[in-house]
Amino acid sequence: MALTTSSEQSAMADINVTPLVDVMLVLLIVFIVTAPLLMQAVKVDLPKTAPVAPLKQTHTIQLAINAEGTVYLDQRAIHFDILEGELKKMRAATPDINVQLHADENVKYGRVAQVMAAVNRAGIAKLGFITIPQ
Repeated sequence: MALTTSSEQSAMADINVTPLVDVMLVLLIVFIVTAPLLMQAVKVDLPKTAPVAPLKQTHTIQLAINAEGTVYLDQRAIHFDILEGELKKMRAATPDINVQLHADENVKYGRVAQVMAAVNRAGIAKLGFITIPQ
């Protein structure tokens, strides 16, 4: 077995990952130790009180407008001319009504404004728009 010695020094092609693994393990240990400290909340003894009346349940109406402008009241198609009357009847039965408006993104804004005006004329003040997050 002859050892060859060369006077030229060649670059080492292998990457030594041992120091990288050591650093990552130290960071992991630091994270494991400090994470519970970050999650601690202030310990508070809450006072005891008498039970209170539950919140009043409100009736929610689903109002939808499709791309063609057809209005749906609680999943049933309704003619726009009688929408205000139906909403007034519902408001007379339960005064605290919420309306959730589902309008197609392709419906004309004028139609949405007409439906909003009908809800307002019916005396319903709580109107919310339902959208889907991107």
